[in-house]
Amino acid sequence: MQLSFLTPLYERPGPWGSVHLDTGWENESTTARRELQARDVCESLARQGADDATGRAVYEALMSRPGPTRGAGRAVFATAGQVVLDPPLATRPPAPVDVKWSALPHVSPLLDLAAREPVCLVAYIDRTGADLEVRTPLGSRAAGEAHGKDWPIHRTGRDDWSERHFQQSVENTWEENAGEVAAAIAACNEDVGADLVVLVGDPRMRRAVHDKLPRPLRGRAVESEHGGRAEGATTRLLDEELENARHEHVRHRAEEELDRFRSAHDAKAEGVPALVEAAREHRIAELLVRPDGPETHREVWVGHEPDQLAVRRAETQYLGDTQPASARADDALLRSAVVTGAEAQSLPPADGGDDVPVGGLGALLRWPYSEMERP
Repeated sequence: MQLSFLTPLYERPGPWGSVHLDTGWENESTTARRELQARDVCESLARQGADDATGRAVYEALMSRPGPTRGAGRAVFATAGQVVLDPPLATRPPAPVDVKWSALPHVSPLLDLAAREPVCLVAYIDRTGADLEVRTPLGSRAAGEAHGKDWPIHRTGRDDWSERHFQQSVENTWEENAGEVAAAIAACNEDVGADLVVLVGDPRMRRAVHDKLPRPLRGRAVESEHGGRAEGATTRLLDEELENARHEHVRHRAEEELDRFRSAHDAKAEGVPALVEAAREHRIAELLVRPDGPETHREVWVGHEPDQLAVRRAETQYLGDTQPASARADDALLRSAVVTGAEAQSLPPADGGDDVPVGGLGALLRWPYSEMERP
Protein backbone atom coordinates (compact mmCIF):
# COMPACT_ATOMS: atom_id res chain seq x y z
CA MET A 1 0.00 0.00 0.00
CA GLN A 2 1.31 3.41 -0.99
CA LEU A 3 1.24 5.76 2.01
CA SER A 4 1.90 9.13 0.40
CA PHE A 5 -1.71 10.28 0.89
CA LEU A 6 -0.98 10.36 4.64
CA THR A 7 1.84 12.92 4.27
CA PRO A 8 -0.28 15.93 5.40
CA LEU A 9 -0.72 14.27 8.80
CA TYR A 10 3.00 14.49 9.50
CA GLU A 11 3.46 18.10 8.52
CA ARG A 12 1.88 19.25 11.81
CA PRO A 13 2.95 18.51 15.38
CA GLY A 14 -0.34 17.31 16.94
CA PRO A 15 -1.78 16.00 19.24
CA TRP A 16 -4.39 14.42 17.01
CA GLY A 17 -8.00 13.42 17.08
CA SER A 18 -8.47 10.23 15.03
CA VAL A 19 -11.96 8.95 14.26
CA HIS A 20 -12.99 5.84 12.33
CA LEU A 21 -16.72 5.53 11.68
CA ASP A 22 -19.00 2.90 10.19
CA THR A 23 -21.38 4.73 7.82
CA GLY A 24 -22.71 1.69 5.99
CA TRP A 25 -26.06 2.09 7.78
CA GLU A 26 -26.74 5.58 6.38
CA ASN A 27 -29.64 6.50 4.11
CA GLU A 28 -31.44 9.69 3.14
CA SER A 29 -33.09 10.07 6.57
CA THR A 30 -30.11 9.73 8.86
CA THR A 31 -29.51 13.34 9.91
CA ALA A 32 -30.71 12.87 13.50
CA ARG A 33 -28.71 9.68 14.03
CA ARG A 34 -25.64 11.23 12.43
CA GLU A 35 -25.87 14.23 14.76
CA LEU A 36 -26.10 11.94 17.78
CA GLN A 37 -23.06 10.03 16.54
CA ALA A 38 -21.12 13.27 15.95
CA ARG A 39 -21.90 14.49 19.47
CA ASP A 40 -20.77 11.18 20.97
CA VAL A 41 -17.49 11.42 19.03
CA CYS A 42 -16.81 14.96 20.27
CA GLU A 43 -17.64 14.05 23.87
CA SER A 44 -15.22 11.12 23.65
CA LEU A 45 -12.49 13.42 22.32
CA ALA A 46 -13.11 15.89 25.14
CA ARG A 47 -12.90 13.16 27.77
CA GLN A 48 -9.52 12.11 26.34
CA GLY A 49 -8.20 15.69 26.54
CA ALA A 50 -8.93 17.21 23.12
CA ASP A 51 -9.29 20.99 22.88
CA ASP A 52 -12.69 22.52 22.10
CA ALA A 53 -11.63 23.88 18.69
CA THR A 54 -10.57 20.45 17.42
CA GLY A 55 -13.76 18.89 18.76
CA ARG A 56 -15.85 21.50 16.91
CA ALA A 57 -13.91 20.92 13.68
CA VAL A 58 -14.57 17.18 13.87
CA TYR A 59 -18.27 17.78 14.61
CA GLU A 60 -18.63 20.11 11.62
CA ALA A 61 -16.86 17.64 9.34
CA LEU A 62 -19.13 14.80 10.41
CA MET A 63 -22.23 16.94 9.87
CA SER A 64 -21.11 18.66 6.66
CA ARG A 65 -22.63 16.22 4.18
CA PRO A 66 -26.42 16.39 3.87
CA GLY A 67 -26.95 12.99 2.24
CA PRO A 68 -25.55 9.54 3.00
CA THR A 69 -21.78 9.22 2.94
CA ARG A 70 -20.30 7.36 -0.01
CA GLY A 71 -18.41 4.26 0.97
CA ALA A 72 -18.52 1.95 3.95
CA GLY A 73 -17.13 4.41 6.46
CA ARG A 74 -15.14 7.56 7.15
CA ALA A 75 -11.89 8.43 8.86
CA VAL A 76 -11.35 11.95 10.20
CA PHE A 77 -7.99 13.28 11.42
CA ALA A 78 -7.89 16.68 13.11
CA THR A 79 -5.51 18.85 15.11
CA ALA A 80 -5.37 22.46 16.34
CA GLY A 81 -8.97 23.14 15.36
CA GLN A 82 -8.68 21.86 11.78
CA VAL A 83 -9.58 18.66 9.96
CA VAL A 84 -6.49 17.74 7.94
CA LEU A 85 -7.60 14.49 6.30
CA ASP A 86 -11.07 12.99 5.80
CA PRO A 87 -10.79 9.89 3.56
CA PRO A 88 -13.69 7.51 2.87
CA LEU A 89 -13.23 3.89 3.89
CA ALA A 90 -13.62 1.01 1.47
CA THR A 91 -14.43 -1.52 4.22
CA ARG A 92 -16.74 -1.13 7.20
CA PRO A 93 -14.76 -0.81 10.44
CA PRO A 94 -15.11 -3.64 12.98
CA ALA A 95 -16.50 -1.19 15.56
CA PRO A 96 -19.22 1.41 14.80
CA VAL A 97 -17.05 4.19 16.25
CA ASP A 98 -13.36 4.33 17.18
CA VAL A 99 -12.12 7.61 18.70
CA LYS A 100 -8.61 8.40 19.89
CA TRP A 101 -6.77 11.51 21.08
CA SER A 102 -3.04 10.86 20.89
CA ALA A 103 0.36 12.32 20.10
CA LEU A 104 0.34 10.75 16.61
CA PRO A 105 -2.62 10.18 14.29
CA HIS A 106 -3.98 6.66 14.67
CA VAL A 107 -3.60 5.53 11.05
CA SER A 108 -2.93 1.81 11.36
CA PRO A 109 -6.63 0.84 10.76
CA LEU A 110 -6.37 2.39 7.30
CA LEU A 111 -4.18 -0.49 6.15
CA ASP A 112 -7.29 -2.67 6.19
CA LEU A 113 -10.09 -0.12 5.83
CA ALA A 114 -9.00 2.43 3.23
CA ALA A 115 -7.19 1.90 -0.06
CA ARG A 116 -6.30 -1.73 0.48
CA GLU A 117 -8.47 -2.90 -2.38
CA PRO A 118 -6.50 -2.99 -5.62
CA VAL A 119 -7.12 -0.60 -8.48
CA CYS A 120 -8.63 -2.52 -11.42
CA LEU A 121 -8.31 -1.56 -15.07
CA VAL A 122 -11.18 -3.23 -16.93
CA ALA A 123 -11.11 -3.58 -20.73
CA TYR A 124 -14.46 -4.34 -22.43
CA ILE A 125 -13.25 -5.90 -25.67
CA ASP A 126 -14.81 -6.73 -29.03
CA ARG A 127 -13.25 -7.32 -32.44
CA THR A 128 -13.05 -3.60 -33.31
CA GLY A 129 -11.53 -2.25 -30.08
CA ALA A 130 -12.29 -1.77 -26.41
CA ASP A 131 -13.75 0.56 -23.80
CA LEU A 132 -11.52 1.06 -20.75
CA GLU A 133 -12.73 1.60 -17.18
CA VAL A 134 -10.87 2.15 -13.91
CA ARG A 135 -12.41 0.77 -10.73
CA THR A 136 -11.11 1.88 -7.34
CA PRO A 137 -12.47 1.53 -3.79
CA LEU A 138 -14.06 4.96 -4.32
CA GLY A 139 -15.96 4.08 -7.50
CA SER A 140 -15.44 3.65 -11.23
CA ARG A 141 -14.76 6.00 -14.15
CA ALA A 142 -14.31 5.76 -17.90
CA ALA A 143 -10.64 5.69 -18.92
CA GLY A 144 -10.70 5.96 -22.71
CA GLU A 145 -11.18 3.75 -25.73
CA ALA A 146 -9.14 1.72 -28.20
CA HIS A 147 -10.19 1.89 -31.85
CA GLY A 148 -9.08 -0.68 -34.40
CA LYS A 149 -10.12 -1.38 -37.97
CA ASP A 150 -13.83 -2.06 -38.52
CA TRP A 151 -13.36 -4.00 -41.79
CA PRO A 152 -12.92 -6.81 -42.49
CA ILE A 153 -13.93 -8.38 -39.17
CA HIS A 154 -16.49 -11.07 -40.10
CA ARG A 155 -15.58 -14.41 -41.68
CA THR A 156 -17.87 -16.27 -44.07
CA GLY A 157 -18.65 -19.95 -44.41
CA ARG A 158 -17.48 -20.37 -48.00
CA ASP A 159 -14.32 -22.33 -48.78
CA ASP A 160 -13.04 -21.22 -52.17
CA TRP A 161 -9.66 -19.55 -52.76
CA SER A 162 -10.93 -15.98 -52.69
CA GLU A 163 -12.84 -16.54 -49.47
CA ARG A 164 -9.84 -18.18 -47.79
CA HIS A 165 -7.84 -15.07 -48.76
CA PHE A 166 -10.59 -12.84 -47.34
CA GLN A 167 -10.75 -14.85 -44.12
CA GLN A 168 -7.01 -14.47 -43.70
CA SER A 169 -7.53 -10.72 -43.98
CA VAL A 170 -10.15 -10.97 -41.24
CA GLU A 171 -7.70 -12.86 -39.03
CA ASN A 172 -5.07 -10.18 -39.65
CA THR A 173 -7.54 -7.45 -38.69
CA TRP A 174 -8.31 -9.21 -35.43
CA GLU A 175 -4.61 -9.49 -34.63
CA GLU A 176 -3.96 -5.83 -35.45
CA ASN A 177 -6.92 -4.72 -33.37
CA ALA A 178 -5.78 -6.86 -30.44
CA GLY A 179 -2.43 -5.09 -30.63
CA GLU A 180 -4.18 -1.69 -30.58
CA VAL A 181 -6.17 -2.69 -27.50
CA ALA A 182 -3.10 -4.04 -25.70
CA ALA A 183 -1.22 -0.81 -26.45
CA ALA A 184 -4.13 1.29 -25.15
CA ILE A 185 -4.26 -0.76 -21.94
CA ALA A 186 -0.52 -0.31 -21.42
CA ALA A 187 -0.75 3.44 -22.03
CA CYS A 188 -3.70 3.81 -19.65
CA ASN A 189 -1.85 1.82 -17.01
CA GLU A 190 1.01 4.33 -17.15
CA ASP A 191 -1.46 6.89 -15.74
CA VAL A 192 -3.47 4.80 -13.29
CA GLY A 193 -0.92 2.26 -12.01
CA ALA A 194 -3.45 -0.59 -11.91
CA ASP A 195 -2.85 -3.53 -9.60
CA LEU A 196 -5.09 -5.78 -11.67
CA VAL A 197 -6.10 -5.82 -15.36
CA VAL A 198 -9.40 -7.53 -16.20
CA LEU A 199 -10.17 -8.48 -19.82
CA VAL A 200 -13.89 -8.80 -20.62
CA GLY A 201 -15.74 -9.63 -23.84
CA ASP A 202 -15.05 -11.65 -26.98
CA PRO A 203 -13.17 -14.83 -25.90
CA ARG A 204 -10.78 -14.98 -28.84
CA MET A 205 -9.95 -11.28 -28.63
CA ARG A 206 -9.45 -11.49 -24.86
CA ARG A 207 -6.81 -14.16 -25.35
CA ALA A 208 -5.14 -12.27 -28.21
CA VAL A 209 -5.02 -9.05 -26.17
CA HIS A 210 -3.63 -10.92 -23.16
CA ASP A 211 -0.82 -12.40 -25.26
CA LYS A 212 0.12 -8.95 -26.65
CA LEU A 213 0.29 -7.14 -23.30
CA PRO A 214 3.76 -6.16 -22.06
CA ARG A 215 5.17 -8.90 -19.86
CA PRO A 216 4.80 -7.02 -16.51
CA LEU A 217 1.11 -6.37 -17.25
CA ARG A 218 0.50 -9.89 -18.50
CA GLY A 219 1.28 -11.23 -15.04
CA ARG A 220 -1.43 -8.98 -13.57
CA ALA A 221 -4.10 -9.71 -16.17
CA VAL A 222 -7.07 -12.03 -15.76
CA GLU A 223 -9.92 -12.86 -18.14
CA SER A 224 -13.62 -12.83 -17.30
CA GLU A 225 -16.34 -14.77 -19.10
CA HIS A 226 -19.00 -12.36 -17.87
CA GLY A 227 -20.00 -8.98 -19.27
CA GLY A 228 -19.10 -7.45 -22.60
CA ARG A 229 -18.70 -4.27 -24.62
CA ALA A 230 -22.21 -4.24 -26.09
CA GLU A 231 -24.54 -1.63 -24.62
CA GLY A 232 -26.82 -3.14 -22.01
CA ALA A 233 -24.58 -6.13 -21.28
CA THR A 234 -25.30 -7.52 -17.82
CA THR A 235 -22.73 -6.63 -15.17
CA ARG A 236 -23.94 -8.45 -12.02
CA LEU A 237 -21.83 -11.57 -12.53
CA LEU A 238 -18.89 -9.45 -13.71
CA ASP A 239 -19.10 -7.34 -10.55
CA GLU A 240 -19.05 -10.48 -8.42
CA GLU A 241 -16.09 -11.86 -10.36
CA LEU A 242 -14.21 -8.56 -10.02
CA GLU A 243 -14.80 -8.55 -6.29
CA ASN A 244 -13.46 -12.10 -6.03
CA ALA A 245 -10.45 -11.18 -8.17
CA ARG A 246 -9.70 -8.20 -5.94
CA HIS A 247 -9.84 -10.26 -2.78
CA GLU A 248 -7.68 -12.97 -4.34
CA HIS A 249 -5.15 -10.32 -5.41
CA VAL A 250 -4.97 -8.87 -1.88
CA ARG A 251 -4.55 -12.33 -0.37
CA HIS A 252 -1.92 -13.34 -2.92
CA ARG A 253 0.02 -10.08 -2.45
CA ALA A 254 0.08 -10.53 1.33
CA GLU A 255 1.33 -14.13 0.93
CA GLU A 256 4.04 -12.99 -1.51
CA GLU A 257 5.28 -10.29 0.86
CA LEU A 258 5.28 -12.72 3.76
CA ASP A 259 7.30 -15.21 1.71
CA ARG A 260 9.75 -12.43 0.81
CA PHE A 261 10.04 -11.59 4.48
CA ARG A 262 10.71 -15.21 5.48
CA SER A 263 13.50 -15.53 2.90
CA ALA A 264 15.06 -12.09 3.44
CA HIS A 265 17.54 -13.29 6.09
CA ASP A 266 19.61 -10.27 7.19
CA ALA A 267 17.60 -7.80 5.06
CA LYS A 268 14.66 -7.81 7.45
CA ALA A 269 13.76 -6.73 10.97
CA GLU A 270 11.03 -7.92 13.33
CA GLY A 271 9.95 -7.05 16.81
CA VAL A 272 9.62 -3.51 18.17
CA PRO A 273 13.25 -2.90 19.31
CA ALA A 274 14.74 -3.92 15.94
CA LEU A 275 12.12 -1.96 13.99
CA VAL A 276 12.65 1.17 16.07
CA GLU A 277 16.36 0.96 15.29
CA ALA A 278 15.66 0.49 11.56
CA ALA A 279 13.25 3.44 11.55
CA ARG A 280 15.85 5.70 13.20
CA GLU A 281 18.25 4.80 10.36
CA HIS A 282 15.63 5.29 7.59
CA ARG A 283 16.11 1.68 6.51
CA ILE A 284 12.52 0.47 6.28
CA ALA A 285 11.54 -0.29 2.66
CA GLU A 286 8.22 -1.98 3.45
CA LEU A 287 6.50 -2.23 6.81
CA LEU A 288 4.50 -5.42 7.47
CA VAL A 289 1.68 -5.19 10.01
CA ARG A 290 -0.44 -8.05 11.31
CA PRO A 291 -3.36 -6.16 12.90
CA ASP A 292 -3.94 -8.80 15.57
CA GLY A 293 -0.26 -8.87 16.56
CA PRO A 294 0.38 -8.39 20.30
CA GLU A 295 3.05 -5.70 19.78
CA THR A 296 1.14 -3.41 17.40
CA HIS A 297 -0.18 -1.37 20.34
CA ARG A 298 2.99 -1.60 22.43
CA GLU A 299 4.07 1.73 23.88
CA VAL A 300 7.06 3.49 22.34
CA TRP A 301 8.29 7.06 22.73
CA VAL A 302 8.50 9.64 19.97
CA GLY A 303 9.82 13.14 19.38
CA HIS A 304 8.71 15.66 16.76
CA GLU A 305 10.70 14.08 13.91
CA PRO A 306 9.86 10.69 12.36
CA ASP A 307 13.28 9.24 13.19
CA GLN A 308 13.01 10.28 16.83
CA LEU A 309 11.85 6.95 18.28
CA ALA A 310 12.83 4.99 21.34
CA VAL A 311 11.62 1.88 23.12
CA ARG A 312 12.08 3.58 26.51
CA ARG A 313 11.56 7.18 27.50
CA ALA A 314 14.98 7.29 29.15
CA GLU A 315 16.71 6.88 25.75
CA THR A 316 16.96 10.64 25.29
CA GLN A 317 19.95 10.34 22.95
CA TYR A 318 17.57 8.96 20.29
CA LEU A 319 14.57 11.15 21.03
CA GLY A 320 16.15 14.59 20.75
CA ASP A 321 13.20 15.99 22.64
CA THR A 322 12.97 17.04 26.28
CA GLN A 323 9.27 16.16 26.37
CA PRO A 324 8.79 12.97 24.32
CA ALA A 325 5.29 11.58 23.87
CA SER A 326 3.93 8.08 24.23
CA ALA A 327 2.61 6.45 21.05
CA ARG A 328 1.49 3.09 19.69
CA ALA A 329 4.30 1.19 17.99
CA ASP A 330 2.35 0.67 14.75
CA ASP A 331 1.45 4.36 14.42
CA ALA A 332 5.01 5.48 15.19
CA LEU A 333 6.49 3.10 12.63
CA LEU A 334 3.91 4.08 10.02
CA ARG A 335 4.87 7.75 10.50
CA SER A 336 8.47 6.84 9.77
CA ALA A 337 7.41 4.79 6.73
CA VAL A 338 5.34 7.63 5.27
CA VAL A 339 8.01 10.30 5.66
CA THR A 340 10.81 8.11 4.27
CA GLY A 341 8.80 6.89 1.26
CA ALA A 342 8.35 3.29 2.40
CA GLU A 343 5.32 1.13 1.67
CA ALA A 344 3.16 -0.87 4.07
CA GLN A 345 1.41 -4.21 3.82
CA SER A 346 -1.33 -5.56 6.06
CA LEU A 347 -1.02 -9.28 6.75
CA PRO A 348 -3.89 -11.68 7.51
CA PRO A 349 -4.43 -12.81 11.11
CA ALA A 350 -1.96 -15.41 12.39
CA ASP A 351 -3.03 -18.95 11.52
CA GLY A 352 -2.05 -21.96 13.60
CA GLY A 353 0.21 -20.04 15.93
CA ASP A 354 2.45 -18.73 13.12
CA ASP A 355 3.87 -15.62 14.80
CA VAL A 356 5.66 -14.22 11.73
CA PRO A 357 6.73 -11.50 11.95
CA VAL A 358 7.37 -11.61 15.68
CA GLY A 359 4.71 -9.69 17.58
CA GLY A 360 2.89 -8.81 14.35
CA LEU A 361 5.38 -6.16 13.18
CA GLY A 362 8.19 -6.61 10.68
CA ALA A 363 9.96 -4.86 7.84
CA LEU A 364 11.87 -5.51 4.66
CA LEU A 365 14.95 -3.30 4.77
CA ARG A 366 16.54 -1.04 2.19
CA TRP A 367 19.91 -2.64 2.81
CA PRO A 368 20.88 -5.63 4.95
CA TYR A 369 22.63 -5.57 8.29
CA SER A 370 25.68 -7.21 6.70
CA GLU A 371 26.33 -4.07 4.63
CA MET A 372 26.18 -1.95 7.78
CA GLU A 373 28.95 -4.04 9.31
CA ARG A 374 31.43 -3.65 6.43
CA PRO A 375 34.44 -1.39 7.11
